[in-house]
Parts: sequence; structure tokens; C-alpha cells
Amino acid sequence: MDQLLSAISVVSDPSQYTRDIHVQAIEYLNSVRSSPSQSWQLALNLFVDAKSDGTRTHVAQIRVFALQILDDLLNNRVAQLEPDVFEIIKTSFLAYIRQEFIYGSAEATAPYIRNKFSHTLALLFLCVYPHQWPNFFPTIYQLLHHDTTTSSATPSTAFNLHVSSLFFHVLIEISGEVADTILKGAREFAEGRHRRDGIVRDQIRERDSKGISEAVLAIISDSEMHLVSRREKKELGDQQSLEDIIGLAIKAFACLIPWINVNFTVTPDTLPLLFRLLSDPALPIRIETANAFLRMIQKGLKEPGDKLQLIRVLSLAEVLTRLEEKTRGNDEDVPFREGLGKLANGLGLETSKLVDEATLPSDLRSAAQEELAKSLPVILRFLGDEWDDTSVTVHPFLSTILGTKKEFLSTLLEVVLLKMKWDKDADPENMDEDEKLAFESMRKDLRAFVDSIITIDEGLCDLSIHTLVMNTLRTYQSGATVSWENAELAVYLVYLYGEIQKIPRGPQQFVQIPSEMRMETKNAGASSRKPRLNYAGYPLTAQGELMMALVQSDICSYPHSSVVMQFFETVGRYGDFFRTRKECASPVLSAFIDVRGIHHPRTDLRGRLFYLFHRFIKDIRSEIPHELVPTILNSIGDLMVLNVELPEPDSPGIDPLENAVNTPSLFDSQLYLFETVGTLLSLLSGAQVEQAVLLQTITNPLLTALSETLQIQMIGPQDVLPVLKVHHLIRALGNISKGFPDAPVPTPQNYTPPVWISVFDQVAEAVLVSLATMSGWKVVREATRFAFTRIIAAAGPATTKYIPTLMGRMLASCQPDELVEFIQFLGLVVHRLQLEVFDVLNELVGPLHNHMASLVSQPIDGTDARLEHVQTMKAYLDLLVNIMTGRLYVVFVSPRNKSLVESLCQFGLTVAGDSSDPSSQRVAWTLLARLTTHFGRTETQADLAAKDRAGSGKPVDDANHSIPGYEMFVYDRLIPLVFELPNRPGFNLKDAQTLQVLGECGTLLAATRKARGQEVVDFFTNVFLPSQNWPPETISNFVVQLTEQDTKGFKKYWTDFVRSSLSASQSR
Repeated sequence: MDQLLSAISVVSDPSQYTRDIHVQAIEYLNSVRSSPSQSWQLALNLFVDAKSDGTRTHVAQIRVFALQILDDLLNNRVAQLEPDVFEIIKTSFLAYIRQEFIYGSAEATAPYIRNKFSHTLALLFLCVYPHQWPNFFPTIYQLLHHDTTTSSATPSTAFNLHVSSLFFHVLIEISGEVADTILKGAREFAEGRHRRDGIVRDQIRERDSKGISEAVLAIISDSEMHLVSRREKKELGDQQSLEDIIGLAIKAFACLIPWINVNFTVTPDTLPLLFRLLSDPALPIRIETANAFLRMIQKGLKEPGDKLQLIRVLSLAEVLTRLEEKTRGNDEDVPFREGLGKLANGLGLETSKLVDEATLPSDLRSAAQEELAKSLPVILRFLGDEWDDTSVTVHPFLSTILGTKKEFLSTLLEVVLLKMKWDKDADPENMDEDEKLAFESMRKDLRAFVDSIITIDEGLCDLSIHTLVMNTLRTYQSGATVSWENAELAVYLVYLYGEIQKIPRGPQQFVQIPSEMRMETKNAGASSRKPRLNYAGYPLTAQGELMMALVQSDICSYPHSSVVMQFFETVGRYGDFFRTRKECASPVLSAFIDVRGIHHPRTDLRGRLFYLFHRFIKDIRSEIPHELVPTILNSIGDLMVLNVELPEPDSPGIDPLENAVNTPSLFDSQLYLFETVGTLLSLLSGAQVEQAVLLQTITNPLLTALSETLQIQMIGPQDVLPVLKVHHLIRALGNISKGFPDAPVPTPQNYTPPVWISVFDQVAEAVLVSLATMSGWKVVREATRFAFTRIIAAAGPATTKYIPTLMGRMLASCQPDELVEFIQFLGLVVHRLQLEVFDVLNELVGPLHNHMASLVSQPIDGTDARLEHVQTMKAYLDLLVNIMTGRLYVVFVSPRNKSLVESLCQFGLTVAGDSSDPSSQRVAWTLLARLTTHFGRTETQADLAAKDRAGSGKPVDDANHSIPGYEMFVYDRLIPLVFELPNRPGFNLKDAQTLQVLGECGTLLAATRKARGQEVVDFFTNVFLPSQNWPPETISNFVVQLTEQDTKGFKKYWTDFVRSSLSASQSR
């Protein structure tokens, strides 16, 4: 025992001991708990042992652990306890109850032990009822009454409140174990336990349910009587104890309702008592009583007529109406109103089920419809409750009823739209973020009702929203006062209206385009013959009218940020409207660039406004007059100053630079402004000199700041602010180029680069200088990749001259964990510049491939290493496929790299055979197919391919780059692996990615036919497939599919063939 007590002491206060001692103590306690059949008696003694003065011998932690051991003995037990074990535990528990709950303090110093013991007692009951302890409940009933033989004092109630509390907790525990579907579903299913719980449930119904119900109700009634008396006499005394016991009793009673006979819970004595308690002054009593009525209404009854009779007897619609009126507007009653809302929701759901019950006679269905009609008004009032938590309680019923009560829709829609409004006392500007999210979530739920209503009656929904919005906007435009919450709701509904419309996105959402014009536009597709429509000449749709009213009302000037932000969210969402009414763009643009928009005094709003401004400009760029561009750029110049600060780390030891880069900040949103600058400048393509001058005006301050920052001497490893500023400046410069259109690739003949290219030459050179100066900083390398990704896209081949220096510096300082990003960046360069970067790639591909080939052969240790390995392999394979897809594949047959091909083939073959990483495996097969296409062709097949490309207008390769001996790799290695792979362990055709691998194997087979022609057909027919014991008819069919199907068709054939073959072999 001493060892056990010591172990519990160690675990209870680990700070006083070493980690090794703490671990040993835990292991010892686990070993004790793992054998409860040997340790239960010790545990029982530890729990019940008492001193001579009646106090418990052992501290609470030890006694709780003792109960855990007893729980382990009893929990999930199917067999009965040994008779001597049962008698010892029963006798000890009853003695403990008498000592502690009748004559003692009922564990007053450690109340959680009361709850823990009630759970253990319930587990004992489940093990021994009804065979070993058939009179369990009568035994408890005897303990409920006061023992007047030991005291001359008159008890305050007829029942002992401590024992009553234990009794109710045990009932709640028993109900949870045998009847609570949520608890039962959460634990692992066991047939023996399931059978045992069913027996216990049935035996309680048959033997004890009447007595249990009577005992619970007697205690409630007696306690209520004494509570009323105390209140009338204004005697505080034990009022709280009485309120607590009544609330607990009702909770226990509610737990019994779903699974014991309804005749014992719904009686002439029960209902008056519960209805009184539903209006009791004590809030917890009212909440528990509302839940009890909810359980009653949800009670499963065999006959629908019985359920209808129950609903009519309870008359809850009338009761709820009175209570809703009584509690409305009282903040103290908010939790009770939530309970009433749940009750109203349950009443509505159960009544609607009766209405839909096919077996219900017509007269009873009519009666059910009447009951449903009675409940609808009060349900709507709960929906419209000012407290969202109350409002959402009736959402399930409303979702169910929408499609069946059309006459109900108008009232429901009115309540839903008003419920979408902020409370007048709310303060979103200073509200906690969680509260804002809760409100937005509720709006989202309410929108689901609007979506349902519009499906049933689109006209009603359109008219209601249109009327509410137009009335509010016209009132504001007239100069009359409109509250901020009504103004915000009107603007939000303009946004919502566009979301719920079934009209395709585009100008047609806002103007009524004649059907013949819509058809002509649709038939023209993307061709140059597509008619240019003058949208201004067409009348507005309802959505167009709302957008027009929104702009003309000048509600963007409303003095409340929530209204203004919703305005910008709306115009940012529906940029296509301004293509139909161009005159509306100017006032919105003015609002965006002044203090209402991106110059808003609140910096916490600016970030979102930067994005919305970027989105708006992007949508309406074709409608912005070119002469307005310099004015806009001048107005936002002050916002492009970078204020770089290091945020405080959440905890010590965090890298301040990594923390700064990964922590969301205003700079992340400022990047949208820099991109917007590029978008605006790109509009001046007809005035290239002015365009370049303006671009230079924007980039010069940034380049100057970059140069000055690079010259700052950093003091110590923590002085990283200059590095962060360089990171920000490089990214800002790079994002300007993102606003420009992509350069044409390949470069057309007689193409003249735009004048602004020279400005980005300066930017690229400055970024390279920064990389050279700060190449040791990872964030600078990341920023460099970020910037050059965008500059290359905009400037195209003009950046080729920088690529060798860029790649050399990046590869020299690249860390292992950056390899994936480097390879992906190289892939982008290859994709964008193609043959323009042949020389760079020619030098780089050899060292890179050798590094990757060695990486494949290295052992992988740990999950993180495995993930990094997979990502790196996938990135490199994607790069190789990218190279092999275009004309850059010739880099592998250059004099410098020709010797790489054999290693490249072996690398691809190794990954292609590894089914542990199907994503990389799939790309490896794609690579092998490309290699076969380019390096495995016969002269005849190369000529045929050249003719096909010439006939389709595609560029023709100058030469056949077939590599001698490659065909042996195809016949000896590739083709055998294709047929072997599906039978290998780990190749799981039920996995979607593995299925894609199989498809790419089919692509490889099709590539061999295109590369080798009749030769490979003969190989399959006469050599390989006969060696695999294929029947002649199967060989013939395979060859026909291979020669007659295109690649896509053969992939499907191969996939279906392998799946069916494996399925047939497994069924044999």
C-alpha cells in the first residue's frame, strides 16, 4: 500500500520530483489499474477508510484513484460479480452512504468525489441488476427519508437532500450508460455490453420505472412546497439547496423520459407540477423544466395518434406564447429563452412529422396541421430574437418546414431579413473578433433560409429585398436619418441579392440583354467576330437597379465604418456593373482613394480596403480613362511607403525574422497596392514613354531605400530589421511587375519590347545586388524568387541575361529545405523562357541531376524527412517533365549532358517502380513516356512525327534525337516493369492516385508504339506477350487497341483491362 500511496503522491505533484521518478510512478499506477481483479479490495479500502472522528483517512487524490480502479473492475463487465466480491462492495458502499450522506457532510470538502462515486455506483448497478441486487432501488428509497431516531431536531424536508442528490446523479449516470445514443455511439461497440444494457433497460421498465418516477416526483413536490414556504416567509435558510435539488431532480426526470413508460412521466400529477416549475423564479429550475418538456415532446411513441394526443394535452404552443411575451427583452432570461426556443423547435419538428405521416387518418392530420399553425407565430418570434443564440435554436425546424407552408413564407422572409441586421447597441468597430465571426456565421445560416425561399417563390424574395433596400437608400439620399444598422443591412442585402440570383456572372447580371444578342455573343465564343455590346443602351435588371441606387445614394459617405466597409465589399464584388454604367465608376473610385477607402484613418481596416481596391481596379481597368491614371497614382503614392517593424514574438527563442515574415501584417495587403500600380500603368501602353517615366517615379524611391538599407551595418545577430526591410522592398518591387500583362512566349517575329522593360532591368539588377549582399539570409532568397517569378512573367526573354547570375547565386546559398522551392522556381523559368534559357539549363541540369540521383539512394529517417523527400522528388520530376514537354529537351543530348540520359532513365525507372509514393510514381511514368518519345524513335517514326507536326502548323524539330541503344532499355526494362507493377505489393488499385499511375503506364505503352512503330508491335505479338502466357485472342485484342487507339483511348483500355484482370484473378 505504501508504494501505491507514494506513486499517487508523485503523480499528483510532479514538480517536486525528477522526470524519471514521475515516469516510474505513472508506469506503476498503470500496472495497478491494468489488474483490477487483484487490486479492487485495496482500492475499496482506500476509498471508504475513515478515522475515529468520521473524516476520511486518505486525501482526495488517493480516493479518486481508488474509484478509478473500481471503475476498471466494473466497466463493460458482462459476467456477474463473484458473490463474495459483490457482498463486500455492496456492504461497504451502503455503509459509506450512511456515514457520509446521512450522518456526514456528503464530501463537502471534495464535492467532485460525490459525482465520481455516483458514476461508480451506477457501474456497480449495471453489473448486478436485476439478478444479484434486484432491490437496488427500494434500498435507495429507504435511505432517502430522514432517520429521526438519531436526532430530536425536526428535518426541514421529508427527504434527505444529500441522499436525494446522490440518487439523482445515479439515475443520470444509468440513463447515460444504457439509453444515451450519443454516449453509446462514442464508445466502441461490444455485443455483450449491448445485450446487457438492453436487459437492464427492459427490467427497469418492467420492475422499477413506476417506483423511480414516483420517488423523483415526490422529492420535487416536497422540495417545491418547502421552497415556496421559505420564499413566502422570506427565509433565506436553505433556499439555494432546495433550488439545486429541484433542478437536479428535473434533470434526472428528463433523462428518464425517453426510455421509460410514458404513463409514469406524463400524468395528471406530473404536468401541473412541471408547468408551475416552468414559471419558477429560479432560472436553473426553469431551464431544466423546459428541457424536460422537450424530452416529452420528442418521446418516441408507436402510434402517431398517441403523439398527437400528447401534443394536444401539453398545449405547449399557448404556454410558449405566454412565456415568450413574459421574458422578451429581459437580459436575465436569455438562457431560459434559449431553452424555450429549443422547446419550440422540438414542438415544430415533431408536429411537422405528424403532418407528413402517411398512415395518419385525414381528421388527425387536420388536427396536426392546426397544432402546427398554432406554433408557427411563436417560433417566428424566437427566430427574430435580438440574441443570436436564441434565434438559431429554431433554425432546424424552419429548414424542415420551408417547402410545405408557402403561406408562411412572407412572414418568415420578413423576420429573416430583419434578423440579418446588427443589433442597434452593437459596436462592430470595437467588437471581439469571435463575436464578429459569430454574427457572420448567423448571417450565413439565415442566408440558407433565403436560398430556400427563393427556390419556392423567387418573386416574393426579389420583391422583399428590392423594396427594403430601395426604401432605405432613398430615405438616406433624401437627407432623412437612417440608423447605421439599417443602412448596413441595406448595403449587405445588395451584396446578398447578387449572390442568390441564378443569373450567370457578368454584365448580363445588371442589364437586360435581348435574347438574340445573348445568343449571338454565345455563338461567337472568344473569336474576334464577337459583337461589342453597348451595355449602356440596355435597361437595368433588378440587381442593376440596386447597384445604381447604391452608388447614387452616396451611402459610402455614411459616418460608420461598418456601412462603408460593406459598401466597398459590394462594389468590389460586382465590378461588372461598372461596365454597364461607366458613369458610376468615377464616384466609387473617388471614394476608394480618399479617407473613406484606402486612406481610412483606421489602419486595421486598410488592409482589407487595399485588397478591395486592387480587385475593383482589376475589374474596371478597361473603363478607366487613361488620362486619369497619373492622378490615381499620385493619390496613392503616400501609401507605398514601407513602415517596417519587427513584431514581438509570442514566446522567447523564436527567430525574430522568421516570426516577422510569417506574422500577418499590413505589408501583406500593401502588396496588392503595388500590383495595382502595375495594373494602372499597363493601361498606358499607347504612351510608352510616359508609362516608363511614371513607372520610374514609382520604383526610384524603393530602389533608393533598397540601396541605403544594404549599406546599413548590422550589430549582432538580433539586428535583423535591415534584412526584413530588404525582404519587403524586393517583394514590393516584384509585385509591381505582376500588374503588367505577361510577355509573349515564344517571342513573335519583329517584336519590339516595351520601353518600360528598361525600368525592370534596373529592378532586376538591384535585386541581384541585394541577393549577393545578403545571400546568407533565407528570407532574402525567398523574396528574390518571389520578385523574379513576377519580373520574368512580365519582361519575358529580356530577363534572360540575368538568369545565369541569379541561378548561380541562388544555388550556391540554397539550403536543403529550400531545394523544392528552387526546383519549382527553375521550372517556372523553363516554362516562361523556353529555349531562351538553354545555355543556363545546359550548365545547371548536370549538377542538379547528380544531386537528385544521390538523394534517391539515401536512407530516409523519420516522418518529416519522408515528407521532405517526397516533395523534393515530386518537384524535380515535374521539372524534368516540363523540360521534356517543350523544345528544351535537347539539353539532354547536348555534348555536355548526353552522358546523363542513362542515369536519367535509371532515376525515372527507380521512382516508377516505387508504389509507396504514387504521386511521384505517376510523374515518373509520364517522364519515361516523354523520354521514349524523344530519344527512342526510329528514323521512320521520326519522319512520320515531323509530317504530322508540319500538317498541324506546329514547329518541326530539326533532327531526330534518337539515342542508340535506347530501344533495349524499352524492351528489357520499361515494358516488363509495366506488366509487373500491378502485381507488386503496395500497388493498390482502390487508391485514386495509384489508378492514375496505371493510366500513365498506358501512356508509356502508347509512346513505345509511336516511337518504334511496327517493331514494338512485333515484339509484343511474337516475343513478350507469349512469354507472359497470354492467350492468342488476348494478344490480338491488345495489339489492335495499341495500334488503332489514340493515347487517351489506349489509357482507358489499359486501365480497364488491368482492373478486370486483377479482379478475375482474385476471385479465382
